[in-house]
Amino acid sequence: MSRSADSAAQHLLVYAKGMIMGISDSVPGVSGGTIAVAANIYDRIIYAVRAIDADALRLLLAGRLQECWRHVDGTFLLALGLGIGSGLLLGANLIVYLIENNPEPLRAFFIGLIAAAIWLLRGETVLRDWRNALSAAVGALFVLLVSMASPGEIRPSTFYLFLCGMIAVSAMLLPGLSGAFILLLLGAYQYMLIALTGFDIPVLLIFLAGCVLGVLLMSRIVGWLLRRHRRRAYGFICGLLAGSIPALWPWQMAIDSGAAMQFLANRPVAPAEYLALTGQEPMIPICLAALLVGLGLTLAARRSSRCSPSATSAADDKSL
Repeated sequence: MSRSADSAAQHLLVYAKGMIMGISDSVPGVSGGTIAVAANIYDRIIYAVRAIDADALRLLLAGRLQECWRHVDGTFLLALGLGIGSGLLLGANLIVYLIENNPEPLRAFFIGLIAAAIWLLRGETVLRDWRNALSAAVGALFVLLVSMASPGEIRPSTFYLFLCGMIAVSAMLLPGLSGAFILLLLGAYQYMLIALTGFDIPVLLIFLAGCVLGVLLMSRIVGWLLRRHRRRAYGFICGLLAGSIPALWPWQMAIDSGAAMQFLANRPVAPAEYLALTGQEPMIPICLAALLVGLGLTLAARRSSRCSPSATSAADDKSL
């Protein structure tokens, strides 16, 4: 394969990973950051966004566009951003359909993704170290507490929409913490879902402006943690991932009958109890197959990825 063809294939792979991130970000309870970790592009995303700084602005103002583009890993961000945007547009309709018709296999599929991601991250942290283990426990507890919160629904003001975008995208950058669920808690999920499917450009632009500010701020925080406390940061990330699994248990009693809410849980139940309470088949073989597909896709994405791990090694964790 020629170098240009190989490069095009890599950009297409990044686009595909971005699309999966966008689709997952449409789901309350699932994090696009989880997909980024599983696909081995999480560090690269953080450092690429973090590179949008004063140096990039100076290069841009000086007309050194190619240097500026390379400085921010522009081709990677463009392919990823196009993929995420495509995934969000696709997911806004696809996910609603799956939530309404096949929520149990959908949850099982995402559990497979998360379980594989935790397995792949086992080398990034050392849980035998009590500090890393404590970070993991704090991450798991944090997600569990967030998932227990009660969502609301309001008609957001312009400034509130901006804040929602800022907060939700910050959550999306953290594996295991769902930006869509944060929007539910903030009372803006249904509103933004309607705006997305209806192409309400003014609302989307306001929300996007908040997203831009949020991602610039959060990427710097996460980037600093990955450079200075990498193993404890990944311990926390593993905890976030593990803590999100109970909220995705396939057999749950929904807290609301609305389509956007059915993916959320009041409490997990055993398959037999689920059948007795709801009269619906638990579809255990299908859920197991969906879980295995999630595992397989995650492992395949990591194996096919040519994106090398971050140049920042674990040795950069100065405190270990």
